[in-house]
Amino acid sequence: MEIKKTLNEFLEGNGKNKGRKPDERYASFDYCYNYFYSFYKEKKLSELANDKNLQMSCLQLGFYLASWGMMRGSSFLLEKSVRNFINLIIAISKMNTKLWEVDVDKYDEENINLLLDCKQKIIDALGKENKPTDTLVTKIMLGVFANIPAFDQYFRKSFELNSVNKDSLLNIKNFYDANKDAFDSFKIYTFDFLTSKQTDIIYSKAKLIDMYGFIAGQ
Repeated sequence: MEIKKTLNEFLEGNGKNKGRKPDERYASFDYCYNYFYSFYKEKKLSELANDKNLQMSCLQLGFYLASWGMMRGSSFLLEKSVRNFINLIIAISKMNTKLWEVDVDKYDEENINLLLDCKQKIIDALGKENKPTDTLVTKIMLGVFANIPAFDQYFRKSFELNSVNKDSLLNIKNFYDANKDAFDSFKIYTFDFLTSKQTDIIYSKAKLIDMYGFIAGQ
C-alpha cells in the first residue's frame, strides 16, 4: 500500500472518521503525549506521580486509552476506575528518560532491550494477573513515549507481526529504512489542547508507522 497515500488517508479521514482534527479521536494521542512529554522536557518526571499531578496523570492516560478502544469488550480495564493507573504512573515517573529519545531509526540492540524492559515494567505495574496484552502495553508506550507503534489487530495484520520482541522491532526498523524518504517527508506537529494550534512537538517515526499500519491493516 502506498505510504504517502495511506498516511494522508489517516490525516484526512474517511466515512464517519473525520481524520486528524483537534476535536476528533485521533488527536487524543496528541494531548496524552504532550502531557507526558512536557514532564520529560522539563526534567520533572518524578512530579508525574506527586499529590498535585497524580490524578491528572491517570486521567490523561485513561482517556487516551478509552478513546483508542482499550476499555471495552473483555479488557480488564473495563471493570476498573481511573485510580487503577496509579501504580503505572508511579512506574512511568521512575523510568529511564532515554525512552523519550528512542525512535524507530534508533532500534539497535541496546534500545530494543530498553523498550522490552519498559514493556515488562508496564506489565508489572498493571498486574501480571490481569494479563495485559501487547496491544494495551504498546498503546501505553505509544501515548506516553511515542517510541513504538501500537500492536493492535490492524497493525499486526499489516506487518504480519504477532508479538513485541526483538525480531518484530527489527522488522519495523527495516520497513522504515526501506521507506525512509516517504516517512521523512511528513512533519506533523501535535495539537495544543487549549488553542487547537500546532505545538513544536513533532510526531515520531514510530507514530507515523503506527498510523500507516492502522490504516493499511483495515
